[in-house]
Amino acid sequence: MAAVSSASDTGDPRGRHPPERRLLILGGPQSGKTSTANSILGDEVFDVGTETTHSNVGQTEIYGRRVTVVDTPPWAIPSDPEENPEADSNDNAGAESENPTRPPPSLDCEGPCMGAILCPPGPHAILLVVSVTQPFTDTERRAAEEQLGALGGGTWRYSMVVFTGVDKLPKGVFIEEHIENTGESLQWLVERCGSRYHAFDNTRKDTEDNTQVPELMEKVEEMITDNQGWYFEVNELILLEEEQARRALDEERMRMEEHVRQRDQMIGGPPRELRLLLLGWKGVGKSSVGNSILGRRYFESGQETELCLRRQALVSGRRITIVDTPGWDWFSVRRTPKRIRQESQRGAALLRPGPHTLLLVLPVVSSLTARKRRTLLSHIETLFGDSACLHTMVLFSCGDWLGRTPIEEHILRGGRELQRLLEFCGNYYHVLDSKIPGKDRSVSVLLDKMEEMIRENGDKAFLPIQTEWLSEESSYSSDNTEPEDDCRGCQLQ
Repeated sequence: MAAVSSASDTGDPRGRHPPERRLLILGGPQSGKTSTANSILGDEVFDVGTETTHSNVGQTEIYGRRVTVVDTPPWAIPSDPEENPEADSNDNAGAESENPTRPPPSLDCEGPCMGAILCPPGPHAILLVVSVTQPFTDTERRAAEEQLGALGGGTWRYSMVVFTGVDKLPKGVFIEEHIENTGESLQWLVERCGSRYHAFDNTRKDTEDNTQVPELMEKVEEMITDNQGWYFEVNELILLEEEQARRALDEERMRMEEHVRQRDQMIGGPPRELRLLLLGWKGVGKSSVGNSILGRRYFESGQETELCLRRQALVSGRRITIVDTPGWDWFSVRRTPKRIRQESQRGAALLRPGPHTLLLVLPVVSSLTARKRRTLLSHIETLFGDSACLHTMVLFSCGDWLGRTPIEEHILRGGRELQRLLEFCGNYYHVLDSKIPGKDRSVSVLLDKMEEMIRENGDKAFLPIQTEWLSEESSYSSDNTEPEDDCRGCQLQ
């Protein structure tokens, strides 16, 4: 439970009419939360160009009164229970906290309690920011309810809905009509906040006739008066739990910084080289994946690959060598032509003395049956041997299809066969949006994961080339460089 502190609680007459107003701003992704905070502060205090991952504080003075504004990370959108009927089965009774469809919280994600801590002794108003340009369904309603629930009880009497993007409403449509037309979920939120709401047009914040902030502060003052001057105070037990979570977050961040420091120490002399072999079914986007990693259209995508092709580029301080290979049959190793199987092996031979990583490209839009999984593993083990699993990583292509769904949630929904495939690969996987080469920031993260796998493999840093892979190598391969020149300067052997 959360307690409500007031002047009567402390005996301090100044507590009933504090010299400042403290505003805690909450909202979902892309709600205009940070822009709203900047509008209230009258300056670009918070960065609107990046997603907020930690709570930030800003202060200003409005009509002689100091105003403290705390911007917080966007709240997580809970998964739809209708998509996980097993959660309600008798066989899984009491497993609400272990709901497999809910993605695990990010290490960099802070809860709303941290924001409340940053405006001591507590916020006078909790502003729930909702964009009129985004749908507000029951899923968003539950997200708002869970966010306030994390603060403890008694939060709704201090809450107000702030609508952003009102300039995007059709001409002649007022915010009241929008609330009525949007549906029961939004109406429930407004009613839960005591029918307190305010419409914000952040595009007007620099105009001379902008009265939005003064009008908002007047409504905040009315709410404070209704609450007899009280402010919201987070329960000490909740604060303790949040502090413990924050410490764990700091420890994990320090560990990651140490990892980065150690990785940076490796940089020196010739660029490190990573040798990657793209493998998978026909039409899964291997060529597009190669282009995304290298940052340019080195491989011809949109048509079937017939011969292995090797390309190289400097990416994130590393020399990346990639070989694209023809695709396999989806359902049988025997149905994959012998020439294609040989070409896969010759592709590995182009990465002397051997590939660090076999990138098994798997589209997120495809389902994985037991037969498909067995076919993939049979291809890998037949062509590259039993130790190939140590060097194999699943790369999910077409990552833009996931939208805001975390890849971990996709894996859970993918079923046991997908999970068994990942277990074969030592649970090394990554998701990539291969639509725009060079624009995906996760490429650097992918390379970090590869280096982590290389360290885990110790003295087996790469898959050594076998003699049988070298037969008639030049007659089926297409490249502009000699194989012997592939690994000059490599430091990860």
